[in-house]
Formats: sequence, structure tokens, C-alpha cells
Amino acid sequence: MKYTQLGRTGLKVSRLVLGTMNFGPQTNEPDSHAIMDAALAAGINYFDTANVYGWGENKGRTEEIIGNWFAKSPDHRDKTVLATKVYGNMAAEGDAWPNHDKLSAVNIRRAVDASLKRLQTDYIDIYQFHHVDRATPFEEIWQAIDTLIQQGKILYVGSSNFPGYKIAQANEIAARRGGTIGLVSEQCLYNLAERRAEMEVIPAAQEYGLGVIPWSPLQGGLLGGVIKKEVSGGRRASGRAADTLANPTSRAQIQAYEDLLDKHGIEPGEAALAWLLTRPGVTGPIVGPRTAEQLESALRAVELELSEELLTSLDEIFPGPGPSPEAFAW
Repeated sequence: MKYTQLGRTGLKVSRLVLGTMNFGPQTNEPDSHAIMDAALAAGINYFDTANVYGWGENKGRTEEIIGNWFAKSPDHRDKTVLATKVYGNMAAEGDAWPNHDKLSAVNIRRAVDASLKRLQTDYIDIYQFHHVDRATPFEEIWQAIDTLIQQGKILYVGSSNFPGYKIAQANEIAARRGGTIGLVSEQCLYNLAERRAEMEVIPAAQEYGLGVIPWSPLQGGLLGGVIKKEVSGGRRASGRAADTLANPTSRAQIQAYEDLLDKHGIEPGEAALAWLLTRPGVTGPIVGPRTAEQLESALRAVELELSEELLTSLDEIFPGPGPSPEAFAW
């Protein structure tokens, strides 16, 4: 496994991030533990989760599965860089209560204590804001975070789904207040087929020293050889991928992508991950394996070298927006 610093911090993290969103809803606890065992054995030390994972009536279940894995061995927690998130309402559907969601000081305090209990740990390495809270000023948010850092409950703070201007605003206010280094990472939707983050989010992250953690690196399976699997009678596309393939122009684009990689003898999903690892500012993509086999495929991407010719061809199929502000100014 290869490692890099997380943004401007001294924290060393693996170039692949283990996403755990499937743990509980799609992958049972024993299989989830087996995947975490395999990830750690392969050198992946960066595990990502969120308090709402498990979803619906099972919100928090994913953190519980991870906590039970930590409880198996002190080595597990010691070797893991643990990231979780706060924002969503943890109440049962239809039973939401004021101040039980978003980023008010009272909810941050409540949410971190609940996550620590589920995770069976006394600290979280990277506590992430799952979304922008337009109603809560960053002065209040940072005051709550400063308290948690002083208490030793969290070490670093990251954002997720933030636009570039909010990354700037958050870190400028943190700098004015002093006492905290501000945001150190940003999780954003970023992959070959979805490159809008290159316009503002990634430049802002680079300017302020945030590590970029792309989520959905295969665009919901769209970049994982979906047409090839469909033709061979394998797992059919669903959700976002199915909607995209319903458009003839988009389907032709994905077909061209798969044909290109077939010509080079490379698996599409591995190429999509390897491409992200070449992108400026990217710390490592989040991979969310449902099975051990999917994890093995993701691990191969770390060692995959993409030629300049192939990178150019990928840009031709999936052109990026171009540099900002030129991309939208003229």
C-alpha cells in the first residue's frame, strides 16, 4: 500500500479509503469484519463512515459494526485512522425533533458522544461535516469543535459536499478565531464521469491545504464495466448508472470507455480508481466493497500505472470543465 499526508497535516493515510456505507444494509456483520480484516492486512489504514449509515430504522448500525470490530482487538483501533460524519437526524423516520440534526453546537456535542459509544472508542481521528448547515454560523461550529479537541474526543475536522466558497469561509473564520487548524479534508463527488469538482471545490481544497477524498469513484457502478456485465448476464445497472445508460449519448460514451480499456487490457473499475490517484490534490478515493473480491480489485488499482496515451484518451471521452474561471468566464 502507498501512503500520503492528509492535506497539510502530519497524518499519514493510505491512498485508498475504506468506505463502510454498505456495512449493515448490504453486507452482514461477519462479512463486514472480514472485509475490514483484509483491508487492514493490505495496508489500508483510513476507514470512513457516518453516524447515519445503516439508514432508515437502522441509522447508526454501521458504526456499531465497526465498534464491534474494534472491540475484537486493540490493534484494530490503534492502526486505523477513523473518520465519521455528523449532520443527519438520527431519530426514527417521522420522529425528528428540533436540534437533533445539522451543525448546531448542541447537536455536535450530542452526535459525537453517540458516535463514540457506537464505535466503542474514546476518540475520532477525523470528524466530518456531512453537509453545509446554512443556518449555523461557523463561529458557533468552531467553538463546539475547539471544545471537542480540548476534550480529546476528536483530532481533526473535515468537510463533505462543501462548495469551494464554504471551504474558504470555514477556514478563514477558523484562522481568525485561532485555536484550530480548520478543515483538513473534503469529501466530494468526483470521478471520470463527474468532474465538476475541478471547477471550484478542488482548487479551494488545494489552496487551503485540504486532502480531497472522492466519493462514488465509479459513479454508482457506471465506470465499473457496467455494459460488459450487462451483456454477459451479470449484475445489471441500477440507480444513477441505469438512469445514465438510458440516454443513448451517455451509453455510447460509456461503451467507448469500456472499449478503450478492453483494448489496453485493463479492468474499467480499476482504471477509474487509478485515474483518480493521478489527479492533483486527491489523497485517495473511497472504495465501498460489498465483498472481499471487490476489495481485491480496488487494491490492484493502487499499483496500476496509466500511460500518458491512455490518460489523454480518457480525457477525450470524459473531458473536464477546464480551469476556473476560464471554464465559465470565456
